[in-house]
Amino acid sequence: MTTFTPAIESKISPNSLWNLMAYEEGNLEDDEVINLFQELIDTGLIYSLQGTYGRTAQQLIDAGFCFAN
Repeated sequence: MTTFTPAIESKISPNSLWNLMAYEEGNLEDDEVINLFQELIDTGLIYSLQGTYGRTAQQLIDAGFCFAN
């Protein structure tokens, strides 16, 4: 299980923090994953997380599901 720093927790909504944990457990629907990653992109937190998150975000952007700022 991932632990999050206070800096990350202060920039993400509590609901999205739960969704991030649910994502890691494979418990999100596709639309929830897209919404989560869009928030991570919008807040810039995507750059604070491990590389797999950034690569997934880029794939979602390339596919037109998420948009870069």
